[in-house]
Amino acid sequence: MGNTSRRKIEQLRICAEKEVEVDANCFADVKLVHVALPEIDKEGIDLKTEFLGFSFNYPIMIASITGGHPETKRINKVLAEAAETLDMGMGVGSQRAALEGTEQEDSFRVVRDVAPDSFIYANLGAPQLKEYGIEGVERVIEMIDADAIAIHLNFLQEAIQPEGNVDARGCLASIKEVCDAIKKPVIVKETGAGISYAVAKKLHEAGVSAIDVGGLGGTSLAVAEIYRAKAEGDELGEHLGHLFGWDWGITTVESIVECSALPFPIPVIATGGIRTGIDVAKSMALGADLCSAALPFLKPAMEDNGGKGSTDKVIEKIKEMGEELKVAMFLTGCKTVEELKEAEVVVTGKAKEIAEQRGFVERIKRKTRKIL
Repeated sequence: MGNTSRRKIEQLRICAEKEVEVDANCFADVKLVHVALPEIDKEGIDLKTEFLGFSFNYPIMIASITGGHPETKRINKVLAEAAETLDMGMGVGSQRAALEGTEQEDSFRVVRDVAPDSFIYANLGAPQLKEYGIEGVERVIEMIDADAIAIHLNFLQEAIQPEGNVDARGCLASIKEVCDAIKKPVIVKETGAGISYAVAKKLHEAGVSAIDVGGLGGTSLAVAEIYRAKAEGDELGEHLGHLFGWDWGITTVESIVECSALPFPIPVIATGGIRTGIDVAKSMALGADLCSAALPFLKPAMEDNGGKGSTDKVIEKIKEMGEELKVAMFLTGCKTVEELKEAEVVVTGKAKEIAEQRGFVERIKRKTRKIL
């Protein structure tokens, strides 16, 4: 078993069992304006969402979580069964381990096996584009018959890992090469430190089809590295994890505001601390086109159910979030997800201060008539 595969299961167990969530996504600074006379029937609210030419029953995806270790196969199977049952999208974890050793491919292939009709995206890190090239990208797409490819940016985590890949030279050029060569949509996703306006602009110019902000807030893989470092007696790694893991990065709210403020349209996925339907509603009112989450679905997927995990528990959690979203939409007078994108929202506190200092208040007011 390779180091990448071993690291995957270590990180997964840490995320499920340890405290790895940071409370910095700024959702508390965002308020949806209550509509006392909504004039709609809650039972008629439609959560259907269009994304990259695909239709979902919910504006929520199961974010990239896992794969690359034999024990992860059952987790991916449970998550994929939930996605197929509810007609929603799903991403797999980094497929680097499967490129390093074909024995890990099955932990990813199971997703398409049990979810033949779902939107599934493949996943590879930006540094691996230079290592494996277009051939590697095509291989991970073919591995799961993916509908799109996500290229993830996780340099914060890489900088803390003793074995991390910290050569970021040429990544943007590699992303552009993938966009030019691959016929499938290309999503670029951060993994916990957010994406700024300037980076989003470069990604759009490179030909990226969508941006997943992966903002600060929610699960921090950098924090997860603290536990790995401690177990291995790596004092420097533990120190770096504490120093950077808890508050380094651009929050999810900030990232949504900045990425959705581009003067040209590009779909934005809000990931990072999405825990309730209210978080989904706030994200979409700020400018997101879709939301995704990992940890809320990982924990029920890993519940002991004769060693199989609990598909029903994952489905129950997703439906709960959907019902929370419907209540938020009802109380803002929104019958559809498209109407929710026009809902009034008030931004206060730290989020407002950051938007003002970054120069996005007037831009957002002009673009969406939001209240900041």
